[in-house]
Amino acid sequence: MRLVFFGPPGSGKGTQAKMVSDRLGIPQISTGDILREAVARGSDLGKKARSYMDAGKLVPDDIMLSLIEKRTGEADCAKGYILDGFPRTLAQAIGLDEILSQRHESIDLAILIEVSDETVITRLTRRRVCPQCHALYNLDTDPPKDDNRCDRCGVELVLRSDDEETTVRTRLNVYRNDTLPLADYYESRGILRRIDGEGRVEEVFDAIMEALTEVRQS
Repeated sequence: MRLVFFGPPGSGKGTQAKMVSDRLGIPQISTGDILREAVARGSDLGKKARSYMDAGKLVPDDIMLSLIEKRTGEADCAKGYILDGFPRTLAQAIGLDEILSQRHESIDLAILIEVSDETVITRLTRRRVCPQCHALYNLDTDPPKDDNRCDRCGVELVLRSDDEETTVRTRLNVYRNDTLPLADYYESRGILRRIDGEGRVEEVFDAIMEALTEVRQS
């Protein structure tokens, strides 16, 4: 199955994509991983992407689409894949469909994980990261054993600037303006499934797997 996972920051889409990837035995493809790998390899696309990243700019759609086209054409994607965090805009979604149509392929299902703004703000502002080993914690759901210190290396945990409330609210506005329109796009094609992301991780996963089972049986 070829799947797209999207939702607001803090919705848990990355966690769920990883769990579904493990269950179905298909790769989880995140734009961050693709960019880092392309830059590390020093490929032509990687060099182009790095020039934008070093300047603090967004990587243009044409470069992102080229990277996605290359990655989804690799052998491990023959039986399907999960796109985690891509497409982010309607233009990217249309570009992705054009690439897939040339292969006589298409996205089978788009999973939208829905959570309220209040839940997003609570989840992200309560998140902490180790500045040394980059381990992630949540002070409510996955706290460190020792007060505000990393279980692995004992370094004091920090709140990332991306997770400060003002920044989170800005990120939510960007999501609503740029990414949420994907819901109407995929719904018009009959391949959107809305998943309530407010529950426990296992409950959300079960709901996603139920949706996938319905599609595979239809």
